[in-house]
Amino acid sequence: MFKKIMKGAHRKASRTEANDSSMYGFDPPGHGSNNMVVNHASRGSLLPSSPGSTTAQPHPPPPPMYSVEPLSLFRDVSVSERQSLFLRKLQICCFQFDFTDTLKNAREKEIKRQTLLELVDFIQSGAGKLTELCQEEMVKMVSFNIFRCLPPASHENTGQEPADLEEEEPYLEPSWPHLQLVYELLLRYIVPSDTDTKVAKRYIGHSFVLKLLELFETEDPREREYLKTILHRIYGKFMVHRPFIRKAMNYIFYRFIYETERHSGIGELLEILGSIINGFALPMKEEHKLFLIRALIPLHKPKPIAMYHQQLSYCIVQFVEKDYKLADTVIRGLLKFWPVTNCTKEVLFLAELEEVLEATQTVEFQRCMVPLFQQIARCLSSSNFQVAERALFLWNNEHVVGLIAQNRSVILPIIFGSLEKNTESHWNQAVHGLSANIKRMFMEMDPELFEDCQQQYEEKQAKSKQVEEQRQDRWRRLDEAVEEREREDPMITS
Repeated sequence: MFKKIMKGAHRKASRTEANDSSMYGFDPPGHGSNNMVVNHASRGSLLPSSPGSTTAQPHPPPPPMYSVEPLSLFRDVSVSERQSLFLRKLQICCFQFDFTDTLKNAREKEIKRQTLLELVDFIQSGAGKLTELCQEEMVKMVSFNIFRCLPPASHENTGQEPADLEEEEPYLEPSWPHLQLVYELLLRYIVPSDTDTKVAKRYIGHSFVLKLLELFETEDPREREYLKTILHRIYGKFMVHRPFIRKAMNYIFYRFIYETERHSGIGELLEILGSIINGFALPMKEEHKLFLIRALIPLHKPKPIAMYHQQLSYCIVQFVEKDYKLADTVIRGLLKFWPVTNCTKEVLFLAELEEVLEATQTVEFQRCMVPLFQQIARCLSSSNFQVAERALFLWNNEHVVGLIAQNRSVILPIIFGSLEKNTESHWNQAVHGLSANIKRMFMEMDPELFEDCQQQYEEKQAKSKQVEEQRQDRWRRLDEAVEEREREDPMITS
């Protein structure tokens, strides 16, 4: 993977710059200028390679630049010269600087920033249709700036156990004043409707998309927001890339779930998927159902689920709303990954469960209601008042109450014991009061069923009490037998 190959590039800057230079077909401007790298492709490789191409190249590529100097503004040159000026401005934007020292190369940094602003304005204004050469050079410049080694996480440097992502301070990219403009340029290139996708897909290919996805691991939330928007636009505009993007996302999720449990961009990727799922055609393809079962539902397993649960819940509910028959699959998947000792996750699961139940029909509900309410009964009797209270809030949802009412003969016997214990001995008054209200609701709904459950509960309690008394009696008789044996033979105690 790109990130693994490029790991530690901040400590190996000179080696990385040399590799980048050779990759783009030029030599860096001298050994004494190791703080900046110029990206220039050989001119032969820039021309379209497809046979029969008649695309005109009215302006030859400019020679390489080895210093950062301001160029003329687009409005100050003739229309026929703007494409050539565009290429020269791209060359300036291929210089790289050390942003850890704000004073170093301050003049050159400002020239590059102003040049990027001019390029963004030029693309946005639509002053001239870009030639294929300009498009290719622009994508190479963008790639040269954004595809870089991400800094290692703090625990990778110190060797300590990784902290929770929620507790970590986000890393802010020091080169963001330039990076933001590069992302803006890419976005303005992709978004317009007059962008020829047949030409653009030659440069926005699978390799480019894969590297974009790898950048989602950045800890800078500003960069992830741009990446989310750009990838979403690429998915919508380049239909040929859609299966590849979904497959690459699958891989990221699998690695996060089963290997690392650390990734800063899971929430943003799920936001993109929420929009993608919303556009799925019916009947839903088997590929999409497998994605739900193998990737989305297992995303409930990792510990830092709170970082992306809102987006995950939206995706899950979208599946159920698209195909109500998936409700049973989703609910059983939630039960499979239900947390045992993490009360915070349990509250999140209960909130998601309510949203899923709102989209669930009676037939699917009946298939899973027994294991479902066995789990809800355990939540009702939880000593953590937030878990118990959130489970009791299910009865505030009219659709859920309707499903429960239709199947009360099965559900009430499962949860009656938990409700009774809450009203008898739960330490939290809110839980006590809500449990009493739900008992009253069942009593008014079906008095006969309620009386039967009450009687069964009392019989069960009496039997449990009898079993406990018998157990205590056996222990008492065993103690008496030991004491009697010790009196008869004092040597036993010694």
